[in-house]
Amino acid sequence: MVKIIRAATDRLEQVVPLFDQYRVFYGKKSDLPKAKAFLTERFSNQENVLFLALQNENAVGFTQLYQTFSSVSLQPFYILNDLFVDASCRNEGIGALLLKEAQSFCKEQSFKGLALETAIDNPAQKLYEKLGWKKDTDFLHYFWSASDKV
Repeated sequence: MVKIIRAATDRLEQVVPLFDQYRVFYGKKSDLPKAKAFLTERFSNQENVLFLALQNENAVGFTQLYQTFSSVSLQPFYILNDLFVDASCRNEGIGALLLKEAQSFCKEQSFKGLALETAIDNPAQKLYEKLGWKKDTDFLHYFWSASDKV
């Protein structure tokens, strides 16, 4: 049985390996100390909301939210920045449970909603759409990197 909990620093040792795997999945080199430092800072500054999926008390997945605001609607919303399920536990509904927990939390907080971006070839798109997420076809998303030379 899988249960979803809101994690804090007391669960750091369970979250860090998953967070590191998530980063490796997206092409970054494994770096457990930096992953731990990053998460420690987010929790210490109360900058994130992280839900952890536990299967028999083993951490098997997580999703992480960051708060932001919409000036147009005058409402806060969350960015669902990270969603990861250990490869050995995929296709068991854990990702859906994590997404539903994030949606419920957002409603409980009376926030506008959740936003996410994902790779064009990410197969999780089908899951997002199944759970009521709408693909944005009205806006383009741009990103400026401070490390790029212009």
